[in-house]
Order: sequence, then structure tokens, then C-alpha cells
Amino acid sequence: SRSDDFTVAMETVTAWAWGPLSFLTFLAFLRRHPTRYVLQLLVSLGQLYGDVLYFATEARAGWSHSDPRPLYFWGYFVGLNGLWVLVPGALLADACHQLPAAQRAVDRPRHKAH
Repeated sequence: SRSDDFTVAMETVTAWAWGPLSFLTFLAFLRRHPTRYVLQLLVSLGQLYGDVLYFATEARAGWSHSDPRPLYFWGYFVGLNGLWVLVPGALLADACHQLPAAQRAVDRPRHKAH
């Protein structure tokens, strides 16, 4: 079915792109590499994009793949899957704070030493 094709395609991207990029981001933070916040931004944005597609696809299907009981729907489906939105959202906000701060430091006028 088409939804199965979508899931396979999205999980392939997750496994082959976001997984290795997440590991590289982890290493970049351990080593305080200058690209660490750029990688954090990319991985977080990719994760959020996948989350939006996941929830949008399910919403368009009328939540047909989710148990309608309130505890399951709100606790498991929305609550636990919502963590995959909140954590990358917080990391995206952090990267969007860190990168301009770094750019401001680079853009500061430098005084010539005499």
C-alpha cells in the first residue's frame, strides 16, 4: 500500500541519513568541533520534518492506525511520540540561539593593535 511505501522510504532516510548524522553530531560535541551546532540544526530539523510527516499522514488517514481509547491515544500515540517533537524542537531552538551568537562574535569589529 502507499502508506507502507511512505513508511519504508521515511525509515530508510532515518537509518541511512539521520542515524549516522546523529552519531557525527554526538562526536562533534564530544570534541567541541566547530560544526557541532550546524549538525545539531540539520539533525533536529530532519527529525522534526519526519515527525510532521508522520503525524500528518496519520491525521489524513483519520487516525486509523491508532487505538481510539483515550489512554492509548493521548498517552502513547500523542504523548510518547510527542517527545520526538519536543526534544528536536528544543535542540533546534538551542542551535538557532548558538549559531547567531557565534556569528555575532565573528562579525564584531576588530581593533588594530598599534
